[in-house]
Amino acid sequence: MVIADRKADEAAVTVGEIEKRGGRAIFVHTDVTDNETIESMVNETLRRYTRIDILVNNAGVALMRDITVATEDDWDRLNGVNLKGLWMCTKAVVPAMIENRAGKIVNMASMSGLIGYQWESIYASTKGGVISMTRELAVELCPFGINVNCICPGIIDTPIYYDIDFPLDDPENLESTLKSIPLRRIGKPDDVAGGAYFLVSDDSSYLMGQALVIDGGYTLI
Repeated sequence: MVIADRKADEAAVTVGEIEKRGGRAIFVHTDVTDNETIESMVNETLRRYTRIDILVNNAGVALMRDITVATEDDWDRLNGVNLKGLWMCTKAVVPAMIENRAGKIVNMASMSGLIGYQWESIYASTKGGVISMTRELAVELCPFGINVNCICPGIIDTPIYYDIDFPLDDPENLESTLKSIPLRRIGKPDDVAGGAYFLVSDDSSYLMGQALVIDGGYTLI
């Protein structure tokens, strides 16, 4: 397994966890906004493992900002990582999968790509784009034995929710958020990991272009 990340220290923690559980993993520095590092990551992966079976496009940045104060730089940054970066990583990996006539691609979208969510005109646009791209790529790549699906997480307890303008460590924010989730809890990373595991397993071989919503029921009410 290859952990592709900009931050070596955080990637080292992930590699350590994988190795503790008996797996093998390496870190390869990758910036999804820099095509040169993406190509280097793919080349190093093929050098070490000879093939690429799975791609999980998980890089992302979030922003909650009123459109009247959001900037063009905000637009470029979010689209550069969340949408263009995903497209470039997929483009770089697909030739190896086509050669093997097999592959699983999982894109990380968001429930924000499915519903209206205040102050997320840019973020929601990128995630809606991920969902649409997933559907298109599913049709385009299925003749080569490649399954493409995406996950739409709801509110998950990850660092990204402590960096935005609505941090969940604020008791009032947390209380109001829990009222909107039928399961009455914030999602855990393992909740999303379970969905990703299903989508890269043989159990999902007849699934293509789907958006798997993991949100504790948020989008149901």
